[in-house]
Amino acid sequence: MLAKRARTALAVSLGLAALVWLCYFLALAVGPAALREFGILPRRVDGLDGILAAPLLHAGVNHLLGNTLPLVVFSFLTLLEGVRRFCVVLASSWLASGLGVWLFGGGLTVGISGVVFGLFAYLMARGIYNRDIVQLLLAGVLFLIYGSLLWGVLPVNIGVSWQAHLFGAAGGVLAAVLLRRNRQGRRTSKSGPSRWEGPQQFRGN
Repeated sequence: MLAKRARTALAVSLGLAALVWLCYFLALAVGPAALREFGILPRRVDGLDGILAAPLLHAGVNHLLGNTLPLVVFSFLTLLEGVRRFCVVLASSWLASGLGVWLFGGGLTVGISGVVFGLFAYLMARGIYNRDIVQLLLAGVLFLIYGSLLWGVLPVNIGVSWQAHLFGAAGGVLAAVLLRRNRQGRRTSKSGPSRWEGPQQFRGN
């Protein structure tokens, strides 16, 4: 079962990266106008569609290369929990990053780094909300390897959208909250009903 899930996770994460690369080459064929047409233009109505399209575009090959490996790694680790949970994390990070840039960004923005930060933040935060020692240990390892990424949520690099990173990370934390395990419910189901609970009332719906 775990091996099957790992194969699915690898296939989907590589497929997502391949889609981003395909969009890069398509935009390259169209020319620079593609970035302005489908990128996020802050606080402009004609830039709203960029919230959905901008993560699939990149300003150059170095920009895309820098995002590809962490995108695959973080997507794979998130997908090990299941495709549906991954879709929630992906959507939350994608939309939060895009909306944050549209509301507070400083200029035309493209790139999937906001989603990368969202996936990373989810992997950091989920163990805290789930109180899962394995997830916490994995978060510690990821922090040692990729912890320097967190500097990207601060306005320290000219030409880098820290807004995309910050709000993407916020979307990842939001996903961790939404997907946290109901530990109280699990304890109740394990303990089972008490031997005598008195007369029960039933309500129709």
